[in-house]
Amino acid sequence: MKLIVGLGNPGRKYKDTRHNVGFMVIDELAKRKGWGLNKKKFQGHFAYEVIGTDKVILLEPQTYMNLSGDSVKPLADYYSIAPEDIVVVYDDLDLPTGKVRLRQNGGHGGHNGIRSMIDQLGTKNFNRIRIGIDRPKEGLTVTDHVLGRFTKTERALIDESVEHAATACDAFMIEEFQSVMNKFN
Repeated sequence: MKLIVGLGNPGRKYKDTRHNVGFMVIDELAKRKGWGLNKKKFQGHFAYEVIGTDKVILLEPQTYMNLSGDSVKPLADYYSIAPEDIVVVYDDLDLPTGKVRLRQNGGHGGHNGIRSMIDQLGTKNFNRIRIGIDRPKEGLTVTDHVLGRFTKTERALIDESVEHAATACDAFMIEEFQSVMNKFN
């Protein structure tokens, strides 16, 4: 069984903000597959589907970013999903806008959603797809930047990166993450 998590904040107020690129990827993937995120449990909205002989869950935690692990951990425990069978899609300030990077594990890099997941899962050994949102312009706080909306130029780059990340997630449904990294990095 595989779990694909998109990090973000729930509600209309945060829709299409930089911090919600993880949700954007899950929404794109669900749209492509014709899946509805209609299950509401584990403090999240999720879809549970079968691909070939494997089961796949798409999850958007509804805990707000900083408590993402509070949704992921109980769901992973309930379905007995190992950390290496989880991929998390999220925004990254340290990558240029629209740049996509896949990696198998690592620290939180200051990202509170990933920090929460590491704390709750008790390991750093889960897969990640990071989407660059760049650092804030001078005079703008990190909070204002990540909760802000994309400029028209940024949005074109983000739309492309969301497509790329969703295609990588699609590949992860049937392949090992190492193979997906080799193709999509």
